[in-house]
Amino acid sequence: MNKQQWFKKAIVIGMCTTIGLSTLAATEIGTPHAAAATASKGQSIVNLGKKYMGVRYEFGASTSSTRTFDCSSFTKYIFGKYGVNLPRTSVAQSKVGKAVSKANLRVGDLVFFSSGSRANGKNVTHVAVYAGNGKILHTYGSPGVTVSDLNSGNWKRTYLKARRVL
Repeated sequence: MNKQQWFKKAIVIGMCTTIGLSTLAATEIGTPHAAAATASKGQSIVNLGKKYMGVRYEFGASTSSTRTFDCSSFTKYIFGKYGVNLPRTSVAQSKVGKAVSKANLRVGDLVFFSSGSRANGKNVTHVAVYAGNGKILHTYGSPGVTVSDLNSGNWKRTYLKARRVL
């Protein structure tokens, strides 16, 4: 290998180390760099959120503490760690970003639910993060921070909409 070939190889290795192999591979096969970076950020947010599995639920929990969370303080906290400043409440969070259909959810999208008891189930009362493979990461009641199946039980029945903020 001559000096020029060695230099090019060193640059490629350095780029892979700096931006990550998955992003470089996605760029190489034609996926836009921004989409790969967004997917990576969404997964990073989900991964951070999973570190809080089992942390107790408390309605009105502080957004600056990780001792307890409510649904919107949880999303505000984990997104904030990646530079996404969300409003405090699930209702306000449901109005930011871009609408996305359930069929087109990506990891890191916010998903919103209704208790079903007010205004025929049209009021936002809960927010979660789409974690991929039909799962949501969120917090409520006795399980605290947990992963649930978006397409079964209460979550299927009370799903309202999704927003993309990444």
